[in-house]
Amino acid sequence: MKRPKKDRVTFERLMQFGFAYAPPLIIGAAASNEVFDSLQSGAKTVEEVSQETGASIRGLRAIMGALVGLELLKKDGRQRYSLTPESEAFLVSNRPGALAGFFSLNVTQLVSKWLQLSDVVRSGRPAQTVNQEGQGTEFFSGLLENIIPMSYATAQTLADHLKLAKTKNEIRVLDLAAGSGIWGIVLAQNSRNVQVTAVDWAGMIPTTKRITRRFGVTDRFKFIEGDLQEANFGDGYDIATLGHILHSEGEERSRRLLKKTFAALRSGGIIAIAEWLVNDERTQPLPPLMFAVQMLVNTEKGDTFSFSEIKGWLREAGFKKARLLKAPGPSPLILATKP
Repeated sequence: MKRPKKDRVTFERLMQFGFAYAPPLIIGAAASNEVFDSLQSGAKTVEEVSQETGASIRGLRAIMGALVGLELLKKDGRQRYSLTPESEAFLVSNRPGALAGFFSLNVTQLVSKWLQLSDVVRSGRPAQTVNQEGQGTEFFSGLLENIIPMSYATAQTLADHLKLAKTKNEIRVLDLAAGSGIWGIVLAQNSRNVQVTAVDWAGMIPTTKRITRRFGVTDRFKFIEGDLQEANFGDGYDIATLGHILHSEGEERSRRLLKKTFAALRSGGIIAIAEWLVNDERTQPLPPLMFAVQMLVNTEKGDTFSFSEIKGWLREAGFKKARLLKAPGPSPLILATKP
């Protein structure tokens, strides 16, 4: 009688992890050397891309071959490379949803801090604290404009859900830690009746103003400078948005912030929270589990949380009907209502 064959344990998966650093660096190098922009006008050989961009033939042959393997470029029988639908939509620099800048920023802003991870784990202290004004202003000023596409579609989902395009009454929006201002911008784009108050550090507000001008909605924005825990929000708002803020604030500051936001909303007002959500057991999904390490590297007390945890904080603050709204991008929306 034959013994049942057991699955062999191999090192293949670990080796894949060992080279996991490569794809974002390859994409970033291609973006900074204008490979995707060059191919926007049509298929080209390595030599033609080199002539157009000034990058070396040897370097381009290596990264463009890797991009074919990553299914971000196509190669035909005449040795010409072309964009895929995915790279054309998101890696050409002049497209509205461009993420090319984010991958280039990975090297200068993110990866360099992760290289200190062993020391960070040992000490429990971040490599750089970015959730405080000063270092945080410099960090986010470079980052936020490059990650606008990550929030744009989610903010549009919120606008559609709230039927803003059909509203005839004035809608007052409180955009907390506004950064690029993209949450308020999208809501304002959906209705001329939306008026936005954007709150952020004094050093961030010039960036917010510049981007609202770019989108043509500055006339419907007011700006409040200051830390979220100290600034006077005012009151009577219909909607408050917290777009990827709680994870950098940490539990204690998040709970205080939700109570303060509750006080700023009118009765019937809605809070909308975008967050990387783990399950209750903290066993999945993988992206928010890894993002918790990003918070370890860059904040004093930041973390990722479950829907159950945030729902509990909302209930503690006085909100009712906490629910999830499916949205594109890295996370769903959490909505709750002030009675």
